[in-house]
Amino acid sequence: MGQYFAKDYTGEPFHLFGPGHLIALAAIILINLSFIWLRKSTDQKLKDRVRYTIAALLVISEGSWHIWNIAIGEWTIQTHLPFHLCSVLVWTSLIMLLTKNYYIYEFAYFLGIAGASQALLTPEAGIYGFPHYRVFQTIVAHGSIVTAAIFMTVVEGYRPQWSSLKRVFLWTNIYMLIVTGINILIGSNYLYTLHKPDSASLMDLLGPWPWYLLAVELVALFLCCLLYLPFAIKDRKALRMANA
Repeated sequence: MGQYFAKDYTGEPFHLFGPGHLIALAAIILINLSFIWLRKSTDQKLKDRVRYTIAALLVISEGSWHIWNIAIGEWTIQTHLPFHLCSVLVWTSLIMLLTKNYYIYEFAYFLGIAGASQALLTPEAGIYGFPHYRVFQTIVAHGSIVTAAIFMTVVEGYRPQWSSLKRVFLWTNIYMLIVTGINILIGSNYLYTLHKPDSASLMDLLGPWPWYLLAVELVALFLCCLLYLPFAIKDRKALRMANA
């Protein structure tokens, strides 16, 4: 059992879109599709149990990640402070689930779904393949971020507004500037503002530093607009019917 938590794992490395990866993605998709049924349920206690379960998964996955890194001697302020986007979204999504805060939901919907989905498609698992703890942790953590936002949308009936997108884009850029300053100060690379991640990611296709940062902004804006599109279409149809 110890080998599945070992720092120097000797098993199979993570295979992008291998059988384990595809099964994990399919499981996350099926869980989120089940929310269509849950939305129609009149059992509020069941909905609350699901909401608290997602919250628990966020805490367990992120908390155990820090404990594991401390145990193997890898925890540093340069890599493990909660400044990466998904690390921030773990804790903000937790607060959203517990308090049903709408303003946090705006960020969780746009950044959580767009950002964590990319991390699910290209997990930073490195040498750690199934069934090592690390690969389960990264998939559960990012899957829970996506699931939290979709749960609040489908089951709780939340939805973003056009003003939500503008707020998210503005405050995310302000946050990026602050984190870049922290990176320069302590020698870290949170949000990958100083160089690309070591593992394969979408950034590999977006040019050298610093141009990939601008490309990431454009890709993020496109994805956020795409996530808003269903609501824009719904609003347009409703307006046409009201004016008919």
